[in-house]
Amino acid sequence: MDIEEQSRLKKEEENATNPKISRYWIQRYDLFSMYDDGIQLDEEGWFSVTHEEIAIKHAERCRGKVVIDCFSGVGGNTIQFAKVSSSVIAIDINPERVKMAMNNAKVYGVANNVDFIVGDFFQLAPSLKGDVLFLSPPWGGPNYCKVDSFKMGMLQPRDGYSLFKIVQSITPNIIMYLPKNVDLAQLEELTFLSSPPLTFEIEENCIGGKIIAITAYFSRNAA
Repeated sequence: MDIEEQSRLKKEEENATNPKISRYWIQRYDLFSMYDDGIQLDEEGWFSVTHEEIAIKHAERCRGKVVIDCFSGVGGNTIQFAKVSSSVIAIDINPERVKMAMNNAKVYGVANNVDFIVGDFFQLAPSLKGDVLFLSPPWGGPNYCKVDSFKMGMLQPRDGYSLFKIVQSITPNIIMYLPKNVDLAQLEELTFLSSPPLTFEIEENCIGGKIIAITAYFSRNAA
């Protein structure tokens, strides 16, 4: 056994026994089906990456389009978008996470279809152009599920209303991936930040028969 393999096995043992990660590590093949081929995640990546099955559904809505993944993290959604879209712009403020996303895209053989950018989405927004904008902003960590109703103000690094005002100036075609307990009335309010109001569709995202998240699809045209 070489040193690299020993290091990998040690890291896997750490992930399996780390109380903050173990529950997600058990689901590693649901997060990345090619996990054993060299996928890289940090602690935040483990609990924030989209399950691959759900990311595939998001991507199907973007076939042939230019997609902007505003908070791309370790690249779960970026990879699936890159498989079917015209091109992907993947943005994250954390340079180490961008390196992981680049590595993971290479594992899936789609890195050439992605422009990876290390930067602050809010600073970059005025210069961005794309057909579809994907939003999976930080939910504030795993504790989001401890509240009865997840409010727009709980999104990070800015509240959902401020965030939506910025993204709708880029494109009206917006996908938001949100906690299962998100306040649906507040989510609908986002449609009225545009004139005329955007149409939107709610999708319950299930894994193993259980709802784990909500996806909202916004557009200018009726579904």
